[in-house]
Amino acid sequence: MIGERHRFSYGSHIVEFTIVRRNRETLAISVEPDKSVVVAAPQTVPVDAIVQRVRKRARWIVRQQDYFAQFAPRTPARRFLSGETHLYLGRQYRLKVVQDSTPCVKLVGGHFVVHSDFPARPDVTKSLLNDWYQVKAQVKFQERLEATLSRFPDPAAFRPAMLTVRQLRLRWGSMNAAAHLVLNQRLVQAPVDAIDYVIAHELCHVAVLNHSAEFLEFLGGVMPDWARRKERLERYLA
Repeated sequence: MIGERHRFSYGSHIVEFTIVRRNRETLAISVEPDKSVVVAAPQTVPVDAIVQRVRKRARWIVRQQDYFAQFAPRTPARRFLSGETHLYLGRQYRLKVVQDSTPCVKLVGGHFVVHSDFPARPDVTKSLLNDWYQVKAQVKFQERLEATLSRFPDPAAFRPAMLTVRQLRLRWGSMNAAAHLVLNQRLVQAPVDAIDYVIAHELCHVAVLNHSAEFLEFLGGVMPDWARRKERLERYLA
């Protein structure tokens, strides 16, 4: 993500944030699971005005960062070696890499069995597993989108024009003004109720673009237990 980097002091804290310019009318401040702060701002708003707005939200930003900090230490980086575990829909599966001239990935009992031409190469195992996740995510996210749309009073009005699955570094999902829904491939590792939360959250932006009290009220009407689901998501994918 390319953006303008800024920072300021707030008590004993240093608040660092990135400004990302977008074609939008309102300014939105978000704290990501890795505690980074991203400000989506209209093209014409001066930097000084954005910084002033972020300063006013400093207390909330620090509280959000403290919330995410409770889930540290984060899951160690995966090495893609036999014996370690990987998640799928909230369940842990142990990785088993085997020699095979026909590469593929299968779920067998409690194992991810990766058939690989090069079982001693973790980069190949990683690529095969990521491809498997991508295929599964496309199917599962479409299924959960349909289930989540049924929660809305007028599902057709909230149906995205397009659903794309990508590997995102900082966000679980996004919905732009053209109703293009993007979901993080990694979400397919989370429990289904957590996936539904992210989808519902993004669909609610069709009605309310920012994260104001109005947005939270609308989200609560669609999914009353969204806060529990959000916490479950962070605990599983921390």
